[in-house]
Amino acid sequence: MGGADKPALRVGGRPMRDRVLDAVADADLRVLVGPPGPVPEGVRSTRERPPGGGPVAALAAGLTLLPPGTTVVAVLAGDLPLLTAPAIGALRDRLAEPGVDGACYVDDEGRRQTLCGVWRVPALRAAVDRLAAARGGSVDGASLRALLGGLAVRDVRWPGGGPPPWFDCDTDEDVRRAEEWTR
Repeated sequence: MGGADKPALRVGGRPMRDRVLDAVADADLRVLVGPPGPVPEGVRSTRERPPGGGPVAALAAGLTLLPPGTTVVAVLAGDLPLLTAPAIGALRDRLAEPGVDGACYVDDEGRRQTLCGVWRVPALRAAVDRLAAARGGSVDGASLRALLGGLAVRDVRWPGGGPPPWFDCDTDEDVRRAEEWTR
């Protein structure tokens, strides 16, 4: 999108970032990872290292802001304008199943939407540590697939009843489509 700050783009009159934060309004702590800038009240922010280091570097940076004892975290892209609290609740319900490290949505083709998931923090921290060790100490540029490969992930299908919560806006057309869905 030409270098635009996608999460700041408006859908339904509000920045996509704020719509995502609303979906997890009941969280004890909400963390934004990305370029410096204003953040809503009560939200902590940080930057991945190096800046632009990718989603695994961003996830690792976000984990560092979680207080000790945090057991569950939602890992969400900032450009999911259709995400809702009930959609997050459905993921949390699946995470409660025994032996599950994470729960994320899968699309109609069965592709995991890993940036629309709920995860056990100890499992994510261990996965980040393993991946960093395997890569000489850095997760810069690492793939989410490599990070999550050893975790027990519960795939969750969206039951319908509206647009998928993992719909992300990568193009101007995606933003227009999301805008139509929010009317």
